[in-house]
Amino acid sequence: MSSYSLAGDIRRLPVPHLAVRPDQLEAVLHALTQRFADGAERHDRDASFPFGNFAELQRHGLVAAVVPVAEGGGGASLASTRRIVSAVARGEPSTALVLTMTYLTHRGISRADSRWSPRLRDALFESAVAEGALANSLRVEPALGSPARGGLPDTVARRVGDGWRLSGHKLYTTGIPALRWLAVWARTDEPEPRVGVFLVPREAHGIRVIESWDHLGLRASGSHEVVFDQVELPLDHAVDVRPTVEWGAAPDADQYAWMIALLGALYDGIARAAHAWLLRFLSERAPGSLGAPLCSVPRVQQAVGEIEALLWANDALLTGLVQATDAGTPPSATESGLVKYTLTGNAIRVVDLALQLCGNHGLSRRNPLERHHRDVLCSRIHTPQNDSILIGAGRLAFERAA
Repeated sequence: MSSYSLAGDIRRLPVPHLAVRPDQLEAVLHALTQRFADGAERHDRDASFPFGNFAELQRHGLVAAVVPVAEGGGGASLASTRRIVSAVARGEPSTALVLTMTYLTHRGISRADSRWSPRLRDALFESAVAEGALANSLRVEPALGSPARGGLPDTVARRVGDGWRLSGHKLYTTGIPALRWLAVWARTDEPEPRVGVFLVPREAHGIRVIESWDHLGLRASGSHEVVFDQVELPLDHAVDVRPTVEWGAAPDADQYAWMIALLGALYDGIARAAHAWLLRFLSERAPGSLGAPLCSVPRVQQAVGEIEALLWANDALLTGLVQATDAGTPPSATESGLVKYTLTGNAIRVVDLALQLCGNHGLSRRNPLERHHRDVLCSRIHTPQNDSILIGAGRLAFERAA
């Protein structure tokens, strides 16, 4: 039924499962941070997708870092994955966001309880290892919004013969200029609709991209709209489709902790990039009225001390979350959500303080601080959002008190 072949579309390139030795990783990540930072302003101004950054990541075997070793990947722990995302985010955060979505996809389908067929799971892994193929979930819709808040998607998969035909409209498809695999949240057209994930290869016929992404921050992420018009899929591309009641349970604690840790590392990385620029600026800027660098002023030192405290707290929160998760004892979804709430609030506060210290210099587009400010504000939008986090934590507090 389908017009494409999985095997025929995977280019078998001689790429080792991890091109970077563990003792080299820190130096490689430092170099990538600098290289990505050099092009970040251009990609932000043009809203252009950073294809070259992903070629660099693939050259070092980092796109497949989370793919299991048995499948040719790096088999990275959450601690190592956090380091990668943080380093990339300090250079160019849109790249880090697309990479994070791919990592979360790989992590989810490598779990023992994954419902994906081995054939399709292996296809994603092999393409990531061989060619740096990227993947993401497509969930948000014009009418539904985010499915995290409930409701059935308008994207529908209809049974036709020995397969499916998928039609619908998705928003905020991060990375679509370069994605190879689209994990689409949709419902079936059955009398009792089932809901779940349908795997759509990017080269399938009937996919149209509306280049509508013109955002305040993370402008290089290519988070455009995607329309599916009768896209034909084989039967087994319904990779995880269940009765709606089965999706009502709380999210898996391990997968949720991975999401919170990597998104946290991303936005903390933006704050650390702002922090690094701020220290250079305050050390070099010496107003004539002062006759000394701004870093010599006690009020400035106090404000920078507050920034240090916020970043220290972020590191402690992330480290605790990562260590517990890697040890097989991830915190509850409620606790992970509170980490996200606190960490992203701290990251925003860091950049706000930096702007206060720099005045007009910080808001000038010739300096990166205003870009860091726009990018870090996107943390408030990412699921889970603050109201959901706090309502859940408040309800749990009352339950425990009772």
